[in-house]
Amino acid sequence: MAEGHQIESIQDLLLWIFFAQLKIISSLNSSKKAFEILRDKWDNNTVELQEEFKVLLIDRDNTVLGIYSLSKGGIAGTVVDVRLILVAALKAKASAIILAHNHPSGNLKPSGQDLNLTKKIIKATKLLDIDLLDHIILSNQDYYSFSDESDL
Repeated sequence: MAEGHQIESIQDLLLWIFFAQLKIISSLNSSKKAFEILRDKWDNNTVELQEEFKVLLIDRDNTVLGIYSLSKGGIAGTVVDVRLILVAALKAKASAIILAHNHPSGNLKPSGQDLNLTKKIIKATKLLDIDLLDHIILSNQDYYSFSDESDL
């Protein structure tokens, strides 16, 4: 048992270790802070090479519980399974999430696929009473916030 939670599988153990290691991040109060946290945890060697999708898992106090690395893809895309986002949020007991991915091209403008995926995830999180606070597209130096641009 870990902190009162029963660990029933290797996956549970790995997820618990992952969250325990990352539960040191301070409270979120802006998209800029979310970008800084994400950028700090992103691999500098791949941000302009390979698309990745990550999820910030957040509690009711806007404290980051952890960062879930959902997928790594190629130069032009990565696979995003909405069910895995929800599983991670539920296992972490997150009240909210922030989606994040990079565009290796450096173009921060959301694609049609980005917009459609965000709408799909909004619908899914509403069913589980999990707030989708933002979707951030990042590069080495800058970011685009769906929340700041009223795209949520």
